[in-house]
Amino acid sequence: MAEHDADATPSAAAWGNLALATVGFTLTFWAWDLIAPLASDFDERLHMTSFAQSVLVAVPVLVGSLGRVPVGALTDRYGARLLFPLVAALTIVPVLLIIPAKGSYAALIAVGFVLGLGGTTFAIGVPLVNAWFPPSHRGAALGIFGMGMGGVALSGYFTPRMYRHSENLPFLVLAAALAAYAVLAALLLRDKPGRPVPTTPLATRLGAAGRLRVTWELSALYAIGFGGIVAFGVYLPTYLKTWYELDATDAGTKAAGFALVTVLFRPIGGWLADRVDPAVVTACALGAVALLAVVQAFDPPLDPTATVCLLLMAAGLGTASGAVFALVARVTPQPQVGSVTGIVGAMGGLGGFLPPLVMGAVYSAKDSYSIGFMLLSDLALAGCVYALGRMRDAGRTPAG
Repeated sequence: MAEHDADATPSAAAWGNLALATVGFTLTFWAWDLIAPLASDFDERLHMTSFAQSVLVAVPVLVGSLGRVPVGALTDRYGARLLFPLVAALTIVPVLLIIPAKGSYAALIAVGFVLGLGGTTFAIGVPLVNAWFPPSHRGAALGIFGMGMGGVALSGYFTPRMYRHSENLPFLVLAAALAAYAVLAALLLRDKPGRPVPTTPLATRLGAAGRLRVTWELSALYAIGFGGIVAFGVYLPTYLKTWYELDATDAGTKAAGFALVTVLFRPIGGWLADRVDPAVVTACALGAVALLAVVQAFDPPLDPTATVCLLLMAAGLGTASGAVFALVARVTPQPQVGSVTGIVGAMGGLGGFLPPLVMGAVYSAKDSYSIGFMLLSDLALAGCVYALGRMRDAGRTPAG
């Protein structure tokens, strides 16, 4: 059948569903990252410590990451056609709740907890795209879907600017965009006809995915690649403002540039993985990140050294993330893609939850970010070595 032919040409319906999924991922990712660009503005009212500010921006990351596990399994069972518009519509609630919560740290933490729902759509889109595209095109297609990470760039650039114009404007605009998307997705999004639908209970399916060794190997690699992207996305504005003394708008703009580079290089990583062993692409990208993190640990001047270093790290992390999910599509049985994606995506998000906390705690204790960057270097180097030493064999042998 065409869907199992590695050389099959994707249909127009495949591209249309990919486009819809990418737009939805972008909007919900913007919502997921809505608090981080405004953390310094909230700090002017709430007078938070560095660690408290780190907790505030990390809470949505934690919830969105863990939520991917059940959402991925639910997508296997009920399909993206139901889950995508539903999650987009539900995300409107915490987006609007930020308006009355702005003056209370506890209220913002509570809203951030619910806002994490927006981060779960990754586990909806990957099985959708994986089902629609033949193997020879999945890496590139998943990389294009991964460009929805650009929601972080949009948030970093537009959210603080709209907030300066009117404190409620970014929340109202994003809520309206999510509502429009929910309606559009409900009308137009389609699951692949004939996709395998599991009938076993959710806990059983998650257990089966958890017993696959490759699930945890991919989780570790994705925690480094995508976790690094999320960590920089939520903490880079704070880092630039604190260490390089930029104002909130300049810091948000530079953070948006970092996010944009990761967005552009994710499909490049997927495209390369379709043509080269995805484990090799992952290893090369993480090796570059390890080297660049060492350079940044020595606190180079912002212009041009640190700016170039951070942008190259963004390229490496984006490439690695695209390549890892090309590997997911290659080695995971089709009926388990959602469940495995949920677990791998959760670990990737958790990889982005811990670094902001570590960076904030280290800076509070040592007045330096160097230790944090050296830890990133160590993790990236470990991922590089493991990808080359183990995952090349996994990439050749589909999991059963």
